[in-house]
Amino acid sequence: MVKWFIFGKPLHTGAVTAVDVKESDRELLKNYLEWEETDGGLCFSCRMKKKDAVYGLGENVRGINKRGWIYESNCSDDPFHREDKRSLYGAHNFIILAGEDRQFGLFIDHAGKLVFDIGYTETDRLAVTAPDRDVSLYVLEGESLTDIVGGLRRLTGRSYIPPKWAFGYGQSRWSYMTADEVRRVAKEHRERGIPLDSIYLDIDYMERYKDFTVNGDSFPGFGKFVEEMRGQGIHLVPIIDAGVKIEEGYDVYEEGVAGNYFCKTQDGRNFTAGVWPGRVHFPDMLKEEARKWFGGKYKVLLDEGIEGFWNDMNEPAIFYSEEHLQEVWEQMEDYRGKNLDINSFFALKDLITGISNNEGDYQRFYHEYEGETIRHDKVHNLFGFYMTRAAGEAFDRLCPDKRILMYSRSSYIGMHRYGGIWMGDNLSWWSHILLNIRMLPSLNMCGFLYTGADLGGFGADVTEDMLLRWLEFGIFTPLMRNHSAMGTRRQEVYRFGDTEAFRRIIGLRYGLLPYIYSEYMKAALGDNMYAKPLSFLYPGDERAKEVEDQLMIGESIMVAPVYEQNKTGRYVYLPETMKMIRFRSLTDREEQVLPAGDHYVKIPLDEVVVFLRPDHILPIAEKGGQNVEEVDFENLTLLHFTQTQSEYEYYHDDGYTKDYDNPAHRTMLRAGC
Repeated sequence: MVKWFIFGKPLHTGAVTAVDVKESDRELLKNYLEWEETDGGLCFSCRMKKKDAVYGLGENVRGINKRGWIYESNCSDDPFHREDKRSLYGAHNFIILAGEDRQFGLFIDHAGKLVFDIGYTETDRLAVTAPDRDVSLYVLEGESLTDIVGGLRRLTGRSYIPPKWAFGYGQSRWSYMTADEVRRVAKEHRERGIPLDSIYLDIDYMERYKDFTVNGDSFPGFGKFVEEMRGQGIHLVPIIDAGVKIEEGYDVYEEGVAGNYFCKTQDGRNFTAGVWPGRVHFPDMLKEEARKWFGGKYKVLLDEGIEGFWNDMNEPAIFYSEEHLQEVWEQMEDYRGKNLDINSFFALKDLITGISNNEGDYQRFYHEYEGETIRHDKVHNLFGFYMTRAAGEAFDRLCPDKRILMYSRSSYIGMHRYGGIWMGDNLSWWSHILLNIRMLPSLNMCGFLYTGADLGGFGADVTEDMLLRWLEFGIFTPLMRNHSAMGTRRQEVYRFGDTEAFRRIIGLRYGLLPYIYSEYMKAALGDNMYAKPLSFLYPGDERAKEVEDQLMIGESIMVAPVYEQNKTGRYVYLPETMKMIRFRSLTDREEQVLPAGDHYVKIPLDEVVVFLRPDHILPIAEKGGQNVEEVDFENLTLLHFTQTQSEYEYYHDDGYTKDYDNPAHRTMLRAGC
């Protein structure tokens, strides 16, 4: 059940697709929330009881239960994902209050900044504050937490479905500088028997960081190179950035100027900022004509054989604006020749460090949206959504029957229809493995099923044991990509001592793909979650409610990753009797039934343990292969935990076309006595 409440004249963000939802009497909102006007804005609030939990907010810091901190929906280019941060790259304005005596979901459809104070200022008060009084608010009810999540999905649309090959292992680096370097990466994987489906091209494949170009010196004959890699079962996935380089003779720039497709300053000039290529203009992604134009540019690379992309820097990230940079130069003159004490030194330092992603810069440019001129900060959280929408709509026009891989850094609820996300520029910290675990179900709640973190960490230097442990969780995330930053230790798995362990762990992913793909597709098509907290399946279990480092993956298994340095095992809580399956490799496994309760489980560095629920089945492919095309999705081994007979609905399609709802793709598998 959904109730819709309108305050003022809220912007139509495009997040909601349901057409049968009618506005509710505002008096009904009092059953859930109080509201008051504050400093030109609105605050919605309610009291929480001691055992109430709050879930949601998608991509954000801290635990699965968000209670006890203050969060902001404000898409931010910030790679330092510490506990004191309040916002990351996405704005996912959905929460669920799971209370002792009530439970409901709350989606605040608002494109500007929101503040979620979840027991921070007052430990028993939940408060959501909007800076203005134009707010669209939806209250969702259901018999279970999963029902409430399903209600949001039915309100905002079906989750994006990538091609099947995008569930394989991907290797990335900022950057592989030449085609020959990419060839070496592919060769090392293939010669060592390490499965691989994709290699990612970061910004240096371009000609001087210009979108929809390829550096002909470093990547000569690009179309033939793409074909060469496909011959080895490897897809190349190039990056696309939000800023268009200002350069005479560059077709994208000249078309953007001629078509009036760029964001404007207040006086009507094209807004100028600095990003990778230096001075750029931002396409006005909210303007329909500009969006159609920009989306059409992906054809340049589609025509070269590319079948997947990742959109980046689309918060949008701003290194500097021309206006603010000039202001900084002028203010710095005030400090020249002075004796800088503690106050003046830090003032100078803040002046310099505040150049990038300056809040004032987001008030310097404007969009055209549905016939109105709107200042960017009022719609800031929509930019990444609409950039990815531009691509998704273009793919539907250019290759309507084919799935194209697409995921983005910045996002808003609603973008989940057009692509997935990766979890941003994390670090090679053990704590970020735990953050990866906790963020996965939170994103699923908001509709983002195709997601994963940069395995091994993007920034800082990974260690061999950390990478192994991270991959042991990463084999269960739909997006499985190893990615690292320029200047960090190279972290392709073949560069470490125990290459055999990495080969077996990644190989296990391919053996599990029949289950992982089936569960993903059923979640997407059924408006469900792929990864759930234990509390969603065991709502009456107070102990399960506290466990945030174990997840239910699909309907059959629970995972409990090791995420601490030098640990050879961990404590695991079983909400019910389960069968523990220990994988040393895809074919070398051991099974043991464990009763409900707490257990210390030994998990050596090169092993993966899963826990199979009673009367459930885990289908695996005994033949994993070196890429997804080689996986045998037909002849399966059914691992099960049943005394009589259990059934499993298995989803299997060709993985490339969009015939998703064909009943022929669903088969009932049975195992047991």
